[in-house]
Amino acid sequence: MRLSRLVLLLFLAAQFWDGVFTWVAVDAHGVSAEGNVFLAACMALAGPTPTLLAAKLGAAAGGVLLYAYGVHGILAGLTLLYAVTAIGPWLAHYSVL
Repeated sequence: MRLSRLVLLLFLAAQFWDGVFTWVAVDAHGVSAEGNVFLAACMALAGPTPTLLAAKLGAAAGGVLLYAYGVHGILAGLTLLYAVTAIGPWLAHYSVL
């Protein structure tokens, strides 16, 4: 039970930090800094803040649902995938600056 809570916490932290990193990049470089075409289009229409809030809250809700339904292995896999494909590139980008 403790490990699954840690996985959920890591998943939620990854969502939060990806949102922060994305917001900073979009603020500095414009909507083109967002790699997801759908989110970039939404940012162009509604702005970066509401788009990122909706996307990150939706992802967080999905993670909480996976945790609540006891699908901890999938949540762990998604957390690892997210750390490698979303957080890792931002950390590499900001470490160069």
